[in-house]
Amino acid sequence: MSQDDLFGRPPPPAFPEEPEVGPQPDAPLAARMRPRTLDEFRGQTALLGPEGSLRKRIEAGRVTSMIFWGPPGCGKTTLARLLARYVDAAFEPMSAVTAGVAGIRDATTRARERLERMGKRTILFCDEIHRFNKGQQDAFLPHVESGTITLIGATTENPSFEVVRPLLSRAPVVVLEPLTVPDVIGILDDALSDAERGLGGRGLTASPEALEALARAADGDARRGLGALEVAAELAAQQDGRLDLATVTEALQHRHAVYDKGGEEHYNLISALHKSVRGSDPDAALYWLARMLEGGEDPLYIARRLVRIASEDVGLATPQALSVAIAAERAYRFLGSPEGELALAEAAVFLATSPKSNAVYAAFGEARAKARETGGLPVPLHIRNAPTDLMTELGYGRGYRYDPDEPGGVARQSYLPPELDGTRFYHPSDQGMEARVRERLEAWGQLRRGAPPEQP
Repeated sequence: MSQDDLFGRPPPPAFPEEPEVGPQPDAPLAARMRPRTLDEFRGQTALLGPEGSLRKRIEAGRVTSMIFWGPPGCGKTTLARLLARYVDAAFEPMSAVTAGVAGIRDATTRARERLERMGKRTILFCDEIHRFNKGQQDAFLPHVESGTITLIGATTENPSFEVVRPLLSRAPVVVLEPLTVPDVIGILDDALSDAERGLGGRGLTASPEALEALARAADGDARRGLGALEVAAELAAQQDGRLDLATVTEALQHRHAVYDKGGEEHYNLISALHKSVRGSDPDAALYWLARMLEGGEDPLYIARRLVRIASEDVGLATPQALSVAIAAERAYRFLGSPEGELALAEAAVFLATSPKSNAVYAAFGEARAKARETGGLPVPLHIRNAPTDLMTELGYGRGYRYDPDEPGGVARQSYLPPELDGTRFYHPSDQGMEARVRERLEAWGQLRRGAPPEQP
């Protein structure tokens, strides 16, 4: 088969003895428009473009086990089907939602018989492989190692957290990016012009603004974009066949951002919020806060993160930050949504615009490490409590100097074990109130060492 045949038009069916059956005319538009060749595939240029690494492997027939990691609608399933067709392998799909170890056993048995009887390879496509537990994932290993199957797993979750290490070592991760707005516009254009599988026979016209609005609403998900186009096309057909921005707006109705409260995007967005506040960007903080709330995140989860930010990143540079964050959490509990969400927004802006210091956060980390290292050091006798005569006789509290009675309110004595005398954990920054704290500590340190404080 020539390269033009291989990448220009559909390759031979995967099962010559069992002709493939395409999607039915009444199937959803996304199913009807599934790419039949790599040249019809939109997006993933780095992998599938003329110099794409994966395309070169396909051209050479070197398709090995791999894990496709990418967001919904970026083409994971379609690409797996295309791989099977181009290397003339059987395509055996399974979903981790419905299958178990028995399903894996049945599929691998068929693959082994197919290989022995027909000499045909099998691509076992496991959708949502992250939903399999460790034992189920381990069940793939001997069949991947023996070459009985070529495993293509698909996941929307970070494989480093969700897929067992032995499987990752045998099925390297291929990262698929979200489709760009131009990618989705191209897919929508294809659907509008294709009279065989798409909407080309309906006499529809679409404005560039309408297509861009649909593409942006898709959030990188081709299925979502084609589903919205199908609804918009029905509305346009009831009018004059023109698909304009008003029609698209009506079709979209209430757009919800792609967001999975239990998945990786949850952690990506809360990380974006945290780092925007830490980076003193109130506009970015408000945007990511709104994204999370619009996506259905628990506002109290966000409130807890704001409290953490107040302690970890703002600290004593703005001492009232913690009070503001706690007040926002209480205000949300009192008001609920949507009114209480404004209190979270106020706290986010306050924290983002505050002077910041992580000096307490860093100091506490160092102190904990030192405490683990030197946990057996005794408390110095002079700062021990002496509630009984025996303790007094043993020297508890002997030599203690009462700080309020000392010049400057600071006694010349140490409060650490002798082995740690002079150790500093807390190093105040020069930001906000902490700059004054630093000056105060320097003056007190001089008094504690017995030297008069320097005059400003």
